Amino acid sequence: MPREHERTETSDQRRQVTLIIYPGFKTLEATGPLSVLGYASQQLAATGRPGGYDVTIAAPQSGPVPSDTLISIEASVALKDLAARDTVLIAGSARIEEALARETALVAWCREHGPAVLRCAALCTGSFFLAEAGLLEGKRAATHWKYADQLRQRFAEVEVDADAIFVQEGSFWTSAGVTAAIDLTLAFVEQDYGRDIALAVARDMVMYLKRPGGQSQFSTLLTGQTSNPAGMRDVLTWMNERLDQPLTLEEIASQQGMSVRSLTRAFTAEIGASPIATLERLRCDRAKALLLDTDLPLKAVAYRAGFRTDEQMRKTFQRRFSLSPRDYRARFATSGTRAE
Repeated sequence: MPREHERTETSDQRRQVTLIIYPGFKTLEATGPLSVLGYASQQLAATGRPGGYDVTIAAPQSGPVPSDTLISIEASVALKDLAARDTVLIAGSARIEEALARETALVAWCREHGPAVLRCAALCTGSFFLAEAGLLEGKRAATHWKYADQLRQRFAEVEVDADAIFVQEGSFWTSAGVTAAIDLTLAFVEQDYGRDIALAVARDMVMYLKRPGGQSQFSTLLTGQTSNPAGMRDVLTWMNERLDQPLTLEEIASQQGMSVRSLTRAFTAEIGASPIATLERLRCDRAKALLLDTDLPLKAVAYRAGFRTDEQMRKTFQRRFSLSPRDYRARFATSGTRAE
């Protein structure tokens, strides 16, 4: 059964969107979604389809609003004059504690009008405003990974998902940091006007893939590459380049000129997981990318990702994601048009 406030089909009507900003808002969390909505309206017009987005910029006071960069954006509406709209996007701030203390009018607006908004979306640390207004109690919420612990500590009643790109809980949406705001807005476009328009916008913006909300904020390889010493980063890269080979722990240790015990100890200390556990995660990352962005059969996906059989891949996916590879592709695939 569809959730309350959730659209189950696209329509041709125009959508009313309000972006709420305030001094010190993150620039890309405003300009990214605005670009998505603008490109979507252009794509609809170019294909002769009705619909599109009418966007209003709101702020505590109308007029120019400085961002966290040299860019300011003109707000045409003050919050006191803003009623509930079809869709509201609330930008985040790098100095969210200061913003929360200063922008009490925004918290009050969220508390009064948030529940009546069809889609109320907080971008990055914008989730702090919804939480401060009491709208995320008992709900799952996303935010930038750097602020996840801060959100969790300040609002113990919120179930913080530090990994997700974006999260929907009824009419409330929250996203991870910066570019995740683009992914969330693309999800709105897909919900409003269909996947073809959302993918056309992604192509216009030269985005490799429209990431679904359930995807991780970071790949295993990127996460591992943030460790300081180069040695284990090199091991990680070496493993990732040979996923289609039946690697063993002994082979990985031998390549580094280390004993299995020494490698395991050093790798786990630096990367945060054992070499074998990390190898499985890398294989899953590779398989997910192939499932989402190609039409390859499951056996071919399993082979390219380094699983011995598609059955081994299925069991691994079921254990890690509570989904089979087939179900994962059906739920998250955004292309399905390219095979390699």
